[in-house]
Amino acid sequence: MPTYEYQCRNCKLRFELKQSFNDKSTATCPVCHGDAYRLFRPVPILFKGPGFYVTDSRGKGKEWSDTKGLGGERKGSG
Repeated sequence: MPTYEYQCRNCKLRFELKQSFNDKSTATCPVCHGDAYRLFRPVPILFKGPGFYVTDSRGKGKEWSDTKGLGGERKGSG
């Protein structure tokens, strides 16, 4: 079961609850029994293995350089 983080609207307490996907997303604070809302956080993305670098996805003859610091110029044909 996933664990969700909640924050109480009254006392600002942060707590975690394990809930099923089918459960309601409403929760009550364990301290003051007030309404709590779910906190959403960005999920970190980890790129592992080959193929996740800029140089891996470019074809031959398409070289980029940032010599002037203005976003790059395209060199070569294609």
